[in-house]
Amino acid sequence: MDQPLSDATELGLRTDLAAAYRLLAHYGLDDTIYTHTSVRLPGASHRFLINPYGMTFDEIRASDLVVVDPDGYSVDGADDVNPAGFTIHSAIHMAREDAICVMHTHTLAGMAVAALQGELLMVNQMSMEFYGRLAYHAYEGIALDLSERERLQADLGDKPAMILKNHGLLTVGRTVAEAFYYMYYLEMACRIQIEAQTTGAPLSLPSDETVRHAAQQFSSKSVKGTRMWPAMLRKLDRIDSSYRD
Repeated sequence: MDQPLSDATELGLRTDLAAAYRLLAHYGLDDTIYTHTSVRLPGASHRFLINPYGMTFDEIRASDLVVVDPDGYSVDGADDVNPAGFTIHSAIHMAREDAICVMHTHTLAGMAVAALQGELLMVNQMSMEFYGRLAYHAYEGIALDLSERERLQADLGDKPAMILKNHGLLTVGRTVAEAFYYMYYLEMACRIQIEAQTTGAPLSLPSDETVRHAAQQFSSKSVKGTRMWPAMLRKLDRIDSSYRD
């Protein structure tokens, strides 16, 4: 069974999280200075790492990441944190012990699928990994109201990914690598669906039996992304290793 490769120390988590921000930018999954990816730090004090408000994802370094409390306020009194952006993340972190990393994006494809009625279509093998494993949350406005936390928690349940209707995508992981794995492939599933629908041709949808079979083939208790993550870090190191600073 694959085991997590991420270092669970604060330095290791900082490095992985900074890498995730750089990768989101590299693959076009960022939204200028907006959206967040967060990581729960070890210990019982409920501290989290998140990006400083105002930095683009392609410039974030491990040392830039800010430590916040469950409400998204800096534990060091820094004024470069956007507390409103942490509402969604805190809801998941506090409810899911396995949600070490929570990743949220506003991509064109993700928001387009989130704007459609119904669920993600099983139009491709990548989509089928999320069969029965994808949650949905109705739009309630900008996530400023802490009371939305309970509904986010209930809607996500024990699933690794969620489509926030009229908003975007969210994934969780036992490691940063796992959350990135799910986000990358959920994004690809959304891109494939939109591209297929754009043609106007009838969609080829496999039988429910075939979809369930493919989903079962994807199913595994091992942590996703552990084989991919070292390759992603090597890619970043070739491009710009300053994320480690």
